[in-house]
Amino acid sequence: MKTGNLVTGAVVAVILGVSGYALWQGSFRPPAIPPAGEERSPAAAASKVLGQSAPEFTLADLEGTPHRLSEWQGKVVVVNFWATWCPPCRREIPALIQLQEEWGERGVQVVGIAIDQPQLVEEYSDTMGINYPILVGEAEAVEISRRYGNRFGQLPYTAIVDPRGEIAAIKRGEITLEQAQRIIEPLLP
Repeated sequence: MKTGNLVTGAVVAVILGVSGYALWQGSFRPPAIPPAGEERSPAAAASKVLGQSAPEFTLADLEGTPHRLSEWQGKVVVVNFWATWCPPCRREIPALIQLQEEWGERGVQVVGIAIDQPQLVEEYSDTMGINYPILVGEAEAVEISRRYGNRFGQLPYTAIVDPRGEIAAIKRGEITLEQAQRIIEPLLP
């Protein structure tokens, strides 16, 4: 009896070992190379939209009122995709508040698109004293972000739309006031 149990145990151990090794090998394959024509990096994806017409969108603000990009036609629109749970997003909010405050009268409109839950966004917006429109969406906002070149879902992500409605610049990651000003200045009439 003992020999039978040992043989059965050994067979089970070998089967489990081989299965485990096969699974382990399968989980460490190098990523597939994207087909020709597909973006291979966030920078490549973002650069494809530069100079293109900014995609129209409709999203609701914190009060439930729908807004469209075309509402700000003729202005430089700073479209900032962010979330309350994103530390770099939270760090850049004061710069965006200052940008709206200092440049709003010169034809600049900051528009925040929160990829987050409305209640969290409202609480954070109130705490920070955000002075520009905040639009909220979850899956829909992610899709809009992708149409603006953010194929990899990076946050924060900022698209700057010129007065003609074309995407003039993309900033992946946190944007500073100085960076935004350098981009916006030549776009103003």
